[in-house]
Amino acid sequence: MSHASQAAPLARDADGAGESRPRGGQPARLASGGLVDRTSTLHFTFDGRSLAGHPGDTLASALIANGVRLVGRSFKYHRPRGIFTAGPEEPNALVEIGTGARRTPNTKATTVELFDGLQAVSQNRWPSLRVDALAINQLGGPFLAAGFYYKTFMWPAAFWEKVYEPLIRRAAGLGRASGLPDPDLYEKSHAFCDVLVIGSGPAGLAAALAAGRAGARVILCEDDFALGGKLLAERREIDGRPGAHWARAAEAELAAMPEVTILRRCQVFGTYDDGVYGALERVADHVATPRPGQPRQRLWRIVARACVNAMGAVERSIAFGGNDRPGVMTASAVRTYVNRFGVAPGRAVAVFTATDDGWRTAADLAAAGIGVAAVIDPRSGVAPALRASVGGARVLTGARVCDVRGGADGVRALEILHDGRRERIAADTLAVSGGWNPQVALATHKGAKPRWSEALQSFVPDALPQGMRVAGAANGEMTLAACLAAGAARGEEAAAACGFTAAPAPAPRADDEPCGLVALWHVAESRAKAFVDLQNDVTAADVDLAHREGFRSVEHLKRYTTLGMATDQGKTSNVLGHAMMAALTAGGTDKVDMGRVGTTMARPPHLPVAIGAFAGHHRGKHFKPTRLSAAQVWAEGAGATFVETGLWLRAQWYPRPGETDWLASVSREVRTVREAVGFCDVSTLGKIDIQGADAGAFLDRVYVNTFSTLPVGKARYGLMLREDGFALDDGTTARLGPEHYLMSTTTANAARVMQHLEFCHQVLWPDLDVAMVSVTEQWSQFSVAGPRARDVMARLFGASDVSDASLPYMGCRATRLGGAPARVFRLSFSGELAYEIAVPARFGAALAEALAEAVAAHGGCPYGTEALGVMRIEKGHVAGNELNGQTTGRDLGLGRMMSKKKDYVGRVMAERPALVAPERPSLVGVRPVDPSQRLRAGSHFLRLGAEASVGNDEGYLTSVAFSPSLGGWIGLGFLASGPDRLGERIRAYDPVRGGDVVVEVVSPVFIDPEGSRLHG
Repeated sequence: MSHASQAAPLARDADGAGESRPRGGQPARLASGGLVDRTSTLHFTFDGRSLAGHPGDTLASALIANGVRLVGRSFKYHRPRGIFTAGPEEPNALVEIGTGARRTPNTKATTVELFDGLQAVSQNRWPSLRVDALAINQLGGPFLAAGFYYKTFMWPAAFWEKVYEPLIRRAAGLGRASGLPDPDLYEKSHAFCDVLVIGSGPAGLAAALAAGRAGARVILCEDDFALGGKLLAERREIDGRPGAHWARAAEAELAAMPEVTILRRCQVFGTYDDGVYGALERVADHVATPRPGQPRQRLWRIVARACVNAMGAVERSIAFGGNDRPGVMTASAVRTYVNRFGVAPGRAVAVFTATDDGWRTAADLAAAGIGVAAVIDPRSGVAPALRASVGGARVLTGARVCDVRGGADGVRALEILHDGRRERIAADTLAVSGGWNPQVALATHKGAKPRWSEALQSFVPDALPQGMRVAGAANGEMTLAACLAAGAARGEEAAAACGFTAAPAPAPRADDEPCGLVALWHVAESRAKAFVDLQNDVTAADVDLAHREGFRSVEHLKRYTTLGMATDQGKTSNVLGHAMMAALTAGGTDKVDMGRVGTTMARPPHLPVAIGAFAGHHRGKHFKPTRLSAAQVWAEGAGATFVETGLWLRAQWYPRPGETDWLASVSREVRTVREAVGFCDVSTLGKIDIQGADAGAFLDRVYVNTFSTLPVGKARYGLMLREDGFALDDGTTARLGPEHYLMSTTTANAARVMQHLEFCHQVLWPDLDVAMVSVTEQWSQFSVAGPRARDVMARLFGASDVSDASLPYMGCRATRLGGAPARVFRLSFSGELAYEIAVPARFGAALAEALAEAVAAHGGCPYGTEALGVMRIEKGHVAGNELNGQTTGRDLGLGRMMSKKKDYVGRVMAERPALVAPERPSLVGVRPVDPSQRLRAGSHFLRLGAEASVGNDEGYLTSVAFSPSLGGWIGLGFLASGPDRLGERIRAYDPVRGGDVVVEVVSPVFIDPEGSRLHG
């Protein structure tokens, strides 16, 4: 049963001549009908021209209502282009939206929700849309065929950089980026559900209702701002009422379900592993300026146990001469503009259809009082019911459109091939229906290939991602009744797969409309250019050229002609071009084996996604946010000078009155620690909690030394290698329980080590029972070092808790401090008696204050990263400068740690001959022969008297410091055959800063080589 109340005739003049008169300044707006709100008017501009529309319009429908036909220029030939579709598959109507920093290029006018104050500008034209200087490219068409860029610009070679490349870059692209910082916010969100339903057409709504009624948690994503899909554009009835009314009732029922979430303006763009789907919600794209704090867009990561894909299908065109003229549209788009938006795409509309569906467009046009110039169908036999549906309109069967006559103002006439002769028919609009292509992209993102359906002459989903079901037109179920039944069935199945059942309910009732078709890809009798890919200006001749030159695989065809490589990803063109190539490959016969030819594989994102949405908050300072330790406020109050180390802001030193420079402050801090006591915030060191029955075995495989034998309550220093045998990171790991370890890493490498551990577990050894999590931010940790460190600890914990018997060197224990949980480690990287205290981060500031008071009572002070660095160099401990990705365990002097009894990551590669060669640069210490001379990191080692050349380079200085304990500069570095050259004098040559210092090679341990100090 049809329903005609959604469309009404154009307003007529008093004489009944049928000319439309403006309705609120909108000459093509129908007198009534549609789903827009006619009680309110929205004002917008296009290329500076003031226009009006209504809430519920898209920019495209409002442009049509205002009689605007020319909206853009094509990419290569700069041919005039008009609106072609009514959805996200639009290849032509790409415009710039907004001004200034909010200008967004390449926006599809068919998806832009109209709002008051919207400013739209056409693009890819100069100086204006109507007069485009680059339209001269049309005269050079024979020289701009497919692959022309591979064959031209070859001579003279000198012209490439100076002439060709600048010209090509100037002509390339479509819209213009603003070039200004984006003022808007973008969010990232995560959602979890039982059933994800993609699309809110009849199948999607039926699926969501079925799953929701079963009690499943449902997320319904709809790209449009209104739910209903094609129901909003049709005059079909469901359960005896208009389809749009049924959709509103379904939406109301879903909104009342507490476990159902409806996301409008939300496009699902990708299918990923483990039931993960990517979606983009356009939160504030439909307003001129987002509210303060409101994101413009939100990127969703949706994890679904089951999914019902009901994305529908896209109508394809037919390749014939002039099929890119403004006024040539898909038949379903014409129907949408008439029924949903209440606008007339033309006054005399011809319909060229190879499908029964195209006849519905002609019937809807007639019902709306819009003139139907003719219905042209290549099939010789058409059902009488279809003929009757268009009233008295002229019907031409066994006919086809050869060429379209017109220009920038649109279509003027059609050239028809009928009964072996050509005939011209006057028309201002042409609606084309060549068939429907189910949207298979999301079903193929995981690598599955679609299957060719001879009945539909389209590709349909075949093997599906785990948990996905496809319903409705997306699965080739093209009638309304079939969509409703399939949606309800898939929704019930998805809910049942998640453990939810509901009483069976009858599917909504609707009639099955006729859906026959004949495959028609190309009208070979066309004389003018016949376009296949409208956005990239790929023509039928280009496909033929690719065939002649051997680019016959669909993948080669795509890259040679750029078919399907535009922003629409070939949604209206891919199957058309591939079928034409298949016909050429088959020798021009009708026996086309599309199943053998196949189609290109889709990759996410299925629809364009702004880079800003992928970045979210991670831009500017938020791209690399500065992390602050819990003691930051205390350190600021203590007058600290700060430095960025990795992602953290750390206290570098604590200057005091009278100290003239940083070196004076650092030297004081070092002397205080060596002579009394000091404390340092080491919270930024990476902390990774590792637990599980196989935790020890796991650590044995990632460290060069053994950890599975480490007793509970002890810590051990470890070295970790990359797979290529080079050092990745070092640090200590403590065993807190039989299956519980706590790993520490360097500040800079914390994230990299966590990534490495996750890779090893998930990819190399997924069978190991081990779990890990970064707890760096959860714990504040402070080092207390110096001869009086035990006195400070006793003041905090009591003497019994920190005695050698209770807490020996490299020991650790869990305890309490002032009622708060705490961990104490007997570790030292300064060479002094030292402890590290860890407390939950919320107690970090209080612990800093308590330590400052306790340390001061024993003549101590806080110290920063510079003093920490000086003391570690004095003790020969390697750090980031030495762990630079180019050194091995042997280079670092840690060869004896590298186990020969077990395997571990990097062991085999670390044994390569070049990495174990005796002459390889190894860690040494150096000090100037003249103590007054300064060393600089980066200096190169040369033999005395050797020429400063690359061939004579024997190593380099990695770390230098002024040692107040030794009264001069010292350094660590890598020297060829270093351990065998202790006592030798060499040069530390720095050509960049003019340094040339004679140094003596010494042990890297400058202070207390026996280690007596760290034992107290």
